[in-house]
Amino acid sequence: MKKKVSAHLALLFSATIWGLMAPVGKAAMESGISALSLASMRMVGGAVCFWCASLLVPYEKVSVRDLFALFFASLFGIVLNQGTYTFGLSMTSPVDASIIVTVMPIITMILAAVFLKEPISLLKASGVALGLGGALLLVLGAGGISDSGNSGNGNIWGNLLCLGASFSFACYLTIFKKLISRYHIFTLMKWMFLYAAICFLPVASSDLKETFAVHHAFDVWLEVGYVVIFGTFVAYIFMLHGQQNLRPTVVSMYNYVQPVVSATASIIAGIALFDWSKVLAAALIFVGVYCVTKSRARGELK
Repeated sequence: MKKKVSAHLALLFSATIWGLMAPVGKAAMESGISALSLASMRMVGGAVCFWCASLLVPYEKVSVRDLFALFFASLFGIVLNQGTYTFGLSMTSPVDASIIVTVMPIITMILAAVFLKEPISLLKASGVALGLGGALLLVLGAGGISDSGNSGNGNIWGNLLCLGASFSFACYLTIFKKLISRYHIFTLMKWMFLYAAICFLPVASSDLKETFAVHHAFDVWLEVGYVVIFGTFVAYIFMLHGQQNLRPTVVSMYNYVQPVVSATASIIAGIALFDWSKVLAAALIFVGVYCVTKSRARGELK
């Protein structure tokens, strides 16, 4: 019971960090940091952080077979997810990106039914639908699908890339559930981010050279630091703790919390107005998460 409570709190915390990361990352890219550079800095920075952190915990041997499987977990959970999302965000608006990623719990629910034989119960489907409705109410209330806001108009290719990011992460949550449950968080993440960095560095090397050759303001590097340290290292620690202790669909439902965080931060910062539709949207999201959490797992039905 305590593990499940801590897992929910961990997912809530990681969703909060990621909810703030979209506008912060977009601001960094608008200040001259290319999408390829930002994605590669996330992966290299994550690899460095997790390998250093792994020195603080007992060494854990990983079998050759699992090292091979972790490469594909890294491919779906980091390389394709972060790479396509960062490129998509650079091409489209944060509003469009926020709308697109709301489909991830639906994809996860379907994939969990296919690969893990998790039942799609009425309660679970209702919870996903309530969360989707709340997230769309929040995001569309912020300006609509093609609202440029402060960050440019929506773009079909950018939207497709964000959709691809959601699909790849849903695959990671479901296909690699058993693998992720076998090892310590730092053991898993150090190998996954190392693989991701190896995949990305050859492609991003020229962009990184150009990025570091140009003088950027200190606040731009603070934005990059937030994306690397909090949006990558810290958020993945908490997300993985939740993934190890909860079902994939439950984990993916916390994706709906991110627009709540973005809206709340905007209200606090004075760049958005409070209205009761935001309260209703937040209520729908949290009720949806509760319904999915309370839906019966495959083992419970047996």
